[in-house]
Formats: sequence, structure tokens, C-alpha cells
Amino acid sequence: MPQTTPVPPVRAATRRRHWGRDLTEVAALFAAMATADLIADLVNHGPDGGLLLMTSAGALLAAAGTHLWWTRRSGRAAAGAVPAADTAHDTAQDAEPALWRMRTTVRDTPGSLGAVCTALAGSRVDIVTLQTHPLAEGTVDEFLLRAPAALPAAALVLTVADAGGTDTWLERADAHDLVDTPTRMLTLATRTALDAAELPLALRQLFGRCTIRSTPAPAAGAEAEPEQDALLDTVMRLRDPSGGTITVERDHLPFTPTEFARARALVELDARLGVRMPEGRHVVTLPEGNELTVRRAGPEDRAAALAMHERCSPDTLALRYHGPVEDADRYLGHLLSPRFGQSLAVETASGRLVALGHLLWDGEENEVALLVEDGWQRRGIGAVLLRKLVELACEAGRGSVYAVTRATNTGMVATMRELSLPLDYQVEDGTLVITATLPAAPSSPASLPWTAEHR
Repeated sequence: MPQTTPVPPVRAATRRRHWGRDLTEVAALFAAMATADLIADLVNHGPDGGLLLMTSAGALLAAAGTHLWWTRRSGRAAAGAVPAADTAHDTAQDAEPALWRMRTTVRDTPGSLGAVCTALAGSRVDIVTLQTHPLAEGTVDEFLLRAPAALPAAALVLTVADAGGTDTWLERADAHDLVDTPTRMLTLATRTALDAAELPLALRQLFGRCTIRSTPAPAAGAEAEPEQDALLDTVMRLRDPSGGTITVERDHLPFTPTEFARARALVELDARLGVRMPEGRHVVTLPEGNELTVRRAGPEDRAAALAMHERCSPDTLALRYHGPVEDADRYLGHLLSPRFGQSLAVETASGRLVALGHLLWDGEENEVALLVEDGWQRRGIGAVLLRKLVELACEAGRGSVYAVTRATNTGMVATMRELSLPLDYQVEDGTLVITATLPAAPSSPASLPWTAEHR
């Protein structure tokens, strides 16, 4: 039995439009014939037939001229607009694509992640890296995206939402985010292994914008239950191997169990390696010829630091601690701990400690503080310490440092000004806070020269 091939709907519609067009053309032809016969009767039998014919010819000529002028004008405008459109198109094509870090939650069902990836591909968004964070219900997927520069953030979020993503978080990324997660974890573990002071910085770099706080252990004899590791939405509490607690907090995004496990792995590495500190030393020569050594300081320098405090005058200690100081024991445990920052010591050739410098992690900010023994002041030691502390802050990726002192401490003001960095001054109740904005990249000795001769 022969099979009949049905006519596609598109062809049937075309056929219907064909018969309708023929009928319209026939109707238009009869209307044109009737109009021509009417005009002919008016010309032949009307009193002003010749005038009517000439008027009709003039009207036709005017209409033709107007049409020709408008066509040429539109053509010139289109010719001028085409290059502009092409230029805009080329500019959009040549614009550098934008990098985005995005995190969204999808259902833990087959095809959920594929739907999001397909939607991103439909918007010409390239997925550079992808991480998955399993949850009790659903999965958090973290993307590094390369999107067209003209695609706004709101459109990107709506695209993911239409594909089933919820609780979507988005922020701009940079070239540093192109490093994959295993490589980043190995780099941070190496930094932590070399220097105990790197643990808070490693946690901050691992989780991006967050606040790291270190709480010291309870005083000797105080009864307190040991803190347990805990994950509380946007807060992580980790037991500090040196005692106390490390708190990691971020307001914009909850932590996942995977991130919690990574943080605990870094803390466990720090605990297994114990107390450690880089052996870097710098020798500086003062203008009068004395050679001093600048090195990292730690808890083992507490006795030498206490002896130096006893040799300092009450005025020097008051300028350093912003008031009278009866005993330095309350401060040195915190100042020399690598968990709260990095400290530098200046020693004479005989090994005598004559100056201390501290770079303290203060949440999002960073404080610098100096103490120079009275007999060694005004020789450039404070400037040497301050510049080295600034270099350490730059290497840690910090954006600024601040110093707190009395408004009458002209020596500290002059030392901060010698940095040749943008400074901001704030005075309140006789207390002066000087904030220095740091370079974006780690500075070299050429950009932050030593005040004393450095070799």
C-alpha cells in the first residue's frame, strides 16, 4: 500500500498565503481599472480636464522627487551608522572577559549540575574551575567563571536561578583565583610549615574575605573547659595548638563541611610541627659604625625583652604602651606569640636585645609598634624596624598598617613619614593614629630602602 507523505505545516501555510495573494492582486487590478476610467471621464468630459491632468502630473513628479531625496538621505545615514555599529561590535568582542567567583546550591539529583552548566554555556560563560561541597541536603557548587564583559552580574545570577540554583553568591575574581584548589592548599601548607605566624594568614587566604581572631588560653590556675572544634554557619572555632582558640568568621557566606575539614587540616599540620620560626637575619650598620642584627623574635626572647624593658625609662614605656606600665609580663606573652603577628628583635654584636618591633594582626587591620631602648634612640633603628615590618605586611598581602601613639610623639610621626607612603592622621583625646596605605605588591628594598646602611 503506497504511503502518503503529509504536507508539512509550513508548506500548507505558504499555500494558503499564495491563494490570498492572488485574490488581492486581482481585486487591486479591478480597482485600478475603475479609477483609471473615472479619471478619463473627468478629463474628457469635465470643464477643467486639462488642468486636472497637469495637476496630477505635477503631484506625481513632486512625490517622486520627495521619495528620491528621502532614499538618498536614509542611505547616507545608514552608511555612517554601519561603521559605528561594527566598531561597537568589535569593541564588545575585544573587551577582556570578566572573571567571577560564584557559589550556588543545587539539588542532589542527576542532571541538576548539568542544567546549571548548560544555562551558563547558553550565556557564553566559560567554566574555568568547579568544586563541589556535599551537604546533608543538596550540594554547594563553587565555580570560577569567565564571562563576557557585557554580561551584568544580575543577569548571571538570574541565569543560574532559572536553571535551579538557589542561594547564589557572586563576586569578582582576579588572576590569583586561577590557581586550582589542590595547588593553593599545598602552597598554604608549605607557608604554614615554614613559619608558625603564617597560620592565620593561610586561613585568611584560603577563605577570602574573613576575620581571623585568636583568643589566648586561660591564665594559669583558671578553670575552663577546653574548646572543641565547631562549625556554626558563618563561624568556625578551632583549637589553637599553642593554646586558646582560633575563630574564623565571614558574614557573606556560610562555611561548608569541606571548608571546615581544610581548616582543621592546616591547624593539625601546625600542631604536629610545633614551634618554628624562619632563621632570616639582616645586618645593618649605623652611621657611627655599629653593626646590629635584625631577626625574628618569638616566645623564647621573653626574658631578654623583659630585661630591655627594665632598662627603658618610664617615658619611653609610656610612649610605647600609651600610659604607665608597671610590669611588661601582661603584654609580652601576647606580643611575642606568632599567633597574633610577627615580631622583630634588634641585637648588638654581643647579643644584647636593644629594640623590638611588632606587626600585629588586628582583624581586618594591622598595627605596627616599636620600642627602642633609651640609649639607642635617634640612631635610625626605629626606621629600620618600621620598614622591615612594612615589608612583612606587604608580603602577607595586607593593604595598610597603622600606629597608635601620643600626639606629642614627634619621633614616631617622623619615622612614619620616612616611609614615603600615603598617610592618614586621626587625633582624639591626645591619641594619634597614623595609617599608611601599602603598595599592592610586595615591595623590594629599592622601593622601601633601609634608613641605616643595609648589607
